[in-house]
Amino acid sequence: MISLLLLGLLLGMRHALEADHLAAVASLATRSKGMRGTVLQGAVWGLGHTLTLLVVGGACLLLRAAISARLAAALEGAVGVMLLLLGADVLLRLRRRRIHLHLHRHDDGTVHLHAHGHSPEEAHDPDHHRHAHGEGFPLRALLVGLVHGLAGSAALLLLTLTTLSSAWLGVAYIAVFGVGSIAGMAVLAAVISLPLQGTARNLTGWYNGLEAVIGAGTLLVGAWVLYHTPWVQGWLS
Repeated sequence: MISLLLLGLLLGMRHALEADHLAAVASLATRSKGMRGTVLQGAVWGLGHTLTLLVVGGACLLLRAAISARLAAALEGAVGVMLLLLGADVLLRLRRRRIHLHLHRHDDGTVHLHAHGHSPEEAHDPDHHRHAHGEGFPLRALLVGLVHGLAGSAALLLLTLTTLSSAWLGVAYIAVFGVGSIAGMAVLAAVISLPLQGTARNLTGWYNGLEAVIGAGTLLVGAWVLYHTPWVQGWLS
């Protein structure tokens, strides 16, 4: 039992590396101003992912029910649409605001990334520094994680229903799997934040370029997910 739960933890961490998860959290990371905010985005994504796995997966396991292939395909399609919206949001924000970033130091020695937007012909306004520093709870990341958890519940249920005899052990497996996904995505988010912070210090153009790559990449992954749904495959065949 312990070996099985440990396997679930490791598989949960591995689960965070899937392309659609990486694309979603990378696009969410563009909304954060530092590593702490980016890590929070990743962890909250994992929390939302775990909540839906537990609720939907746990209910199905305890009731010995299964998610239909039609519903599973619809959930995968929802993930594709969500990724398209996330990627488009990154690109639209990049176009709508000419974002300028630099390190901002407070009187108490605290240093963080400061971002604001203005046209190239406008002078830098020092009043831009008078802003609230708390990013708040990343509700968007939670919602994205919830959708990903719904889409991933079918495959996880297939594994647990075919290998475990106890429904409660299956629920425990899902919980440990979720903890692994939270930890894995938090670490991955920290890695994602490194190039964003590094280019934001003195290379605003490179930072904007990275945002554009993330936005375009998220769009491509979303299109790839939609392409593999049964409806699109049926329409193409």
